[in-house]
Parts: sequence; C-alpha cells; structure tokens
Amino acid sequence: MSEFKHVFVCMQKKPPGMPSCGDRGSEQIFMKFQEKLMANPELMTKMAVTPTGCLGPCMFGPNIVVYPDAIWYGNVKPEDVDEIVEKHILGGEPVERLVTGKGKPPGMF
Repeated sequence: MSEFKHVFVCMQKKPPGMPSCGDRGSEQIFMKFQEKLMANPELMTKMAVTPTGCLGPCMFGPNIVVYPDAIWYGNVKPEDVDEIVEKHILGGEPVERLVTGKGKPPGMF
C-alpha cells in the first residue's frame, strides 16, 4: 500500500494586477481532484485534498503541494490532475515536468 498523501491546492485570490492562483484556474484544479475522489472512492484511503489560502510562490501558480513528500507543483492545469494522481499519488513518483520545489517552496534556499 502506498503512503497516504495530502494534496493542498492554493485558492488564493488577490487584488487585480497581482498574480494569484485563484485567478489562474485553481478552482477547476480543486474540482478535478474532487471528481477523481468521487469517481473512485478507494482513492479516499490514499489521498485527501484541501483548498488553501496563499502558499507563497504566486508567480508559479496555480500551485499545489503534496505532503508528506513536500513536492511543490506549479503552473498546474486541470488536465494535469489525472497524471498527478496516477504517477504521484498512486505510483509514488513526482510529475517532474510540473515540480517547482522539493522539500520547500520554490525559490527558498
């Protein structure tokens, strides 16, 4: 059995002119994760999905982070959710083309 994963999806909206995940489609990403859970109830034993406020690296948004792995994904699109679930949540391998940080947010040293 794979380790349980917790997916956090940034839903933050900021004032006009400021980059934010909420203005870049994070609601659709969150809903796609929810649809995956509803379509396959067994996934509920493997992952949880939680909407969050700002995760920090707005310029990379929409952002999601998967714990306990602390894998940060950026520029995520709804069509990426299937790959994240299959490869990372179920398979244990991050989707490298979307990874912006490992262990800490992008840009943190």
